[in-house]
Amino acid sequence: MTVKERFKKNLRLFADNGINLLLISILTGLFAGVVITFYNILMNFGEYTSQKFYDLFIKNPAFIPLLFLALAAGAVLIGTLVKFVPMIRGSGIPQIEGAARGVVRFKWYVTMCSMFAASLMCVFLGYPAGAEGPSLEMGGCAGSAASQLCRRNFMVRRLQIAAGSSAGLAVAFNAPVTGLVFALEEAFRSFSPQVFICAAVSVITSLFTRNAIRSGLDSCTSWDLGVGFSFHEFRFTFAFDAQGGLFCLWTALAAFITSLAGVGFYYLVFACKKVFKRITFFKGAGKYIIPFCLAGAFGLITVYSLGGGHAFIDALATGGDGAIDISRVFGLGIAASLVIIVIIRFITAVLTMGCGVPCGVFIPMLAIGAGIGAILSLGFQRGGMDGAYSDYLVIICMAAFFTCIVKAPVTGIVMVFELTGQFTNLIPAIIGVVIGYLVGMLFRTEGIYEKNLAQFIKDEKIYDSFKKVRVNITVMPHSRAEGRKVRQIIWPANGLVTERVTAAGEASVPDGETLLCAGDKLTFECETDSEKELGDYLSEIVGKAESG
Repeated sequence: MTVKERFKKNLRLFADNGINLLLISILTGLFAGVVITFYNILMNFGEYTSQKFYDLFIKNPAFIPLLFLALAAGAVLIGTLVKFVPMIRGSGIPQIEGAARGVVRFKWYVTMCSMFAASLMCVFLGYPAGAEGPSLEMGGCAGSAASQLCRRNFMVRRLQIAAGSSAGLAVAFNAPVTGLVFALEEAFRSFSPQVFICAAVSVITSLFTRNAIRSGLDSCTSWDLGVGFSFHEFRFTFAFDAQGGLFCLWTALAAFITSLAGVGFYYLVFACKKVFKRITFFKGAGKYIIPFCLAGAFGLITVYSLGGGHAFIDALATGGDGAIDISRVFGLGIAASLVIIVIIRFITAVLTMGCGVPCGVFIPMLAIGAGIGAILSLGFQRGGMDGAYSDYLVIICMAAFFTCIVKAPVTGIVMVFELTGQFTNLIPAIIGVVIGYLVGMLFRTEGIYEKNLAQFIKDEKIYDSFKKVRVNITVMPHSRAEGRKVRQIIWPANGLVTERVTAAGEASVPDGETLLCAGDKLTFECETDSEKELGDYLSEIVGKAESG
């Protein structure tokens, strides 16, 4: 091959693998940015509206039976929708993780519209629902839509689902790095350059789209559209001196206690799942009445039980003086009120995940961790901790609780930095997150989204149609695989390269560090429900597949 021919071939490959992928990622970001921005605006409006209605019911107790009647009717309606569209069960994060890995198949328009409607209904009914999980799933739907509309292959679809998930979470949080890292660490579980570039482009595009839409709406409406989830009212001061070192000990103790609560949360969720599976009235949709009516009762007790938990977390900010000021529950003191609110939120979050209510639990989990941190802060101040560290302890406990349950430590650390804007607090942040992760390991917990995905696959009998296939493939010159290590390639799900034979005839069992060269013959084993799709996928990576 001449130099000119090689240059033309490289240019064509760059266009196929680079420019086209970037353009599709931009399209994914635009679609996700538009949908998720309007979704979050409606979620914000829904929280405001539900609070007004609950205030009305509190002032007019005679109408409370109507509230529970509406909650029961809404619960059955939502439960029926979940039965017909299982992809929206729960937060949707486990399902979209499965789709990004190539295991779960779905129709993007059905899933997106169903999750949009069901999760919004939850919020308007006053359910303690977060927007982040549904935003992530709908972002993944946007990625699937962009790749299918552009008639791209299954590999590109997986990349765009992961990229759209990143964009969805970034728009919901207004935190691009947190959204990017969470989707990569949890959804795709890969940090390959292809995944990172697609996700980064989609995140940037979606945030530009979000800001453009909000700027336009701000100029023509008086609605409070919000600015995203951040800790503007919190004050953080940390220096690694004697006082700071002592605070690290308080941090370690608080993280340990919070992580134990996280372990309890984890096991209670799966205990609830077993109980709810036995409830079959209204063809299974009736089980949703329990968490909805209980949430309605809690909403009449305290306003902090409504919504995702943003207002509750914001109320825990002390401005650096250590004095927490929240609306009292039953006229009790601050500590007693905090305990009641945390217990209420703990119960509703467990029931939400156990029943599979189609709404986000990302922020509700953070709110529980933050509430535990606030309670511990009050206790630690009596034990001698400087009140100036109260705000930071709230954030650390929030990250520790999240990390213990989700098993995403990198996201936990990045979230602390990005949402606080403080990069000088590295040591206590790492201490809290690491302890949360280690306590989870000690009690043998898995990542909750990972285990939910495994249960979803089992419940939907996805693997029943799969069969084991062995395929022989050859690495072609200038293919995606040439010059890359095995671990750097996005292989089909449930697959493994079991043998490699070089052009010189040397056979070996490759590992993740094995460098692939043109002419290498590989044996790939995989479980799949479509041999043709598997062959096409592998052809895109290494060359034409031969029957094995």
